[in-house]
Amino acid sequence: MDEKLIQRVLDIEKEAQTIHEAALAEALALPVQAEKEAEALIAQARSEAEEEAKQMVANAQAKEECAQILADAEDKMHHAELLGNSNLDRAVSYVIARVIGRE
Repeated sequence: MDEKLIQRVLDIEKEAQTIHEAALAEALALPVQAEKEAEALIAQARSEAEEEAKQMVANAQAKEECAQILADAEDKMHHAELLGNSNLDRAVSYVIARVIGRE
């Protein structure tokens, strides 16, 4: 019976050693795995930030383009208004001249 007990103790110690080695290997692998996961998260966050920055730049450019188009349209409208007023003055003068018989 002592031999069986000794053999059982040896088997338990061997199993404990195997479990200890597996735990040690896992403990050594955890920092490497954590670093890889952290790098993946950083890469993903960087990619998302770059995409968001691109969208912000595109939106800002679109707003600038809209503002420029609006400013150009206002300039053209002002120019047309000035021409219209000038032509109106000339037209009124012509009509008045015709009515009073100068032309």
